[in-house]
Amino acid sequence: MSHGTLEPFLHAAFEAYEGCSPAEPPSSFALLLGTLRNGRALIAATEFARNARSADRTATEEFRTTIVPRFGTAYDNIHRGFWCDSRDLLRIHRQAAAQGLEVLGSIHLHPDWHRIGPPSERGLRISEAPTPMDAYMFASTGWLVNMICYVERQEGLLCYTLGAWRPAGGPDATACAPLRIQLHEHRERGVPA
Repeated sequence: MSHGTLEPFLHAAFEAYEGCSPAEPPSSFALLLGTLRNGRALIAATEFARNARSADRTATEEFRTTIVPRFGTAYDNIHRGFWCDSRDLLRIHRQAAAQGLEVLGSIHLHPDWHRIGPPSERGLRISEAPTPMDAYMFASTGWLVNMICYVERQEGLLCYTLGAWRPAGGPDATACAPLRIQLHEHRERGVPA
């Protein structure tokens, strides 16, 4: 993935982080488009999608019957958790195919919620690693690359750390295997840096 490919997501993630409150966690989610070559996922673009978590009946039912009982009442908050709008997903799949790409995965934001969230959740430790809920969703989508961008404020600056994961497979839907991330700077041939 190039730094330029990541920039739109980072801009949206930082903006969401700055605008959040303890009652409304920041949310930023995008799909990763690219190709597979020699066993490597080459991410060429990020495409944003809407969160249908509170509007889609299937999502509402999944959160009510499975996610909240399994992962806790924090997921009763309609601002927590992401469910990609199916119309956006179809549009993005079609757009990717027209460009010779495919949807390889997703990227989403984790804030330093243990610092900025409500006092009742300050004991949580969130990072670029998947939560059990993330691992469940990664296994459900079956996507090859699932990136988490952990954003925190350090000495007045917004900083980020990236993690990439794939579902580990098998009977444990809460396991993920780490993936190595390589960022590169895209330059045209013959153009000096």
